Amino acid sequence: MDYQGVLMKMPVELDDTIQYFLNFEDDVLHMNQLIGREISITFVHYQCLNCGKDKKIFRQGYCYDCFYEIPQAADWVMRPELSKAHLGQEDRDLEYEKKVQLQPHIVYLANSSNVKVGVTRKTQVPTRWIDQGAHEAMEILEVPNRYLAGVAEVALKEHVSDKTNWRTMLKNDVKDEDLADWRDKLKEFIPEETKEYFLENNTETQINFPVNKYPEKIASLNLEKTPAFEGTLEGIKGQYLLLSDNRVFNLRGHEGYVIRLGIKSGKTAAPEA
Repeated sequence: MDYQGVLMKMPVELDDTIQYFLNFEDDVLHMNQLIGREISITFVHYQCLNCGKDKKIFRQGYCYDCFYEIPQAADWVMRPELSKAHLGQEDRDLEYEKKVQLQPHIVYLANSSNVKVGVTRKTQVPTRWIDQGAHEAMEILEVPNRYLAGVAEVALKEHVSDKTNWRTMLKNDVKDEDLADWRDKLKEFIPEETKEYFLENNTETQINFPVNKYPEKIASLNLEKTPAFEGTLEGIKGQYLLLSDNRVFNLRGHEGYVIRLGIKSGKTAAPEA
């Protein structure tokens, strides 16, 4: 059976084991049901997530022109401390920037490959953690806008990482950490203007991914270099499909690519928690 559509980040649901879905225009696939099955992915063409044109994807699912024009791809998205909507100052589209920046944001600690600090809108908890492949996470600040979250993150990343080692995360070569202990150690480094938003008593959120087998060595698949491939879907972690022969496919890294997904008939092997 074949399905075709433009790739976008998979919606997720927090459950005992994370539930993944792949949305195409006319179909919604429950990806957990495909674990243990043979699948194939074939590149068809590009489709920019903004303009919809068949133009080579530059970054984040957008063509070059859209990436440098639309507010969804502005610098403040990746660097929250650059947010200016709280000052009434426009970057690319003040109405959009107010809508996104002037809402509650969470500064969090997450453990994907190591303990890291990050920022996300409150409405994106726990989705953001799941997308990063974190097996445990905890909110440490809840602030009223994106700028303050960015200020806190900048200060804290002097003392804890703000990056994830994706290879370590995908091999599941991680150890449990006491995030409450990390929170308490980092408290003294929180900027004065955000201290009132510190969350003293939160507990960790535990996250389990649907994976039958983790890769031992990682071979990353790229549709530019390998426009068609097939194999057994061994699991899903973050926004990566884990395939047989230690291959991994970063679905989010291919947003804006129209693909044809083939599913071979056969029984589905139930993934381990």
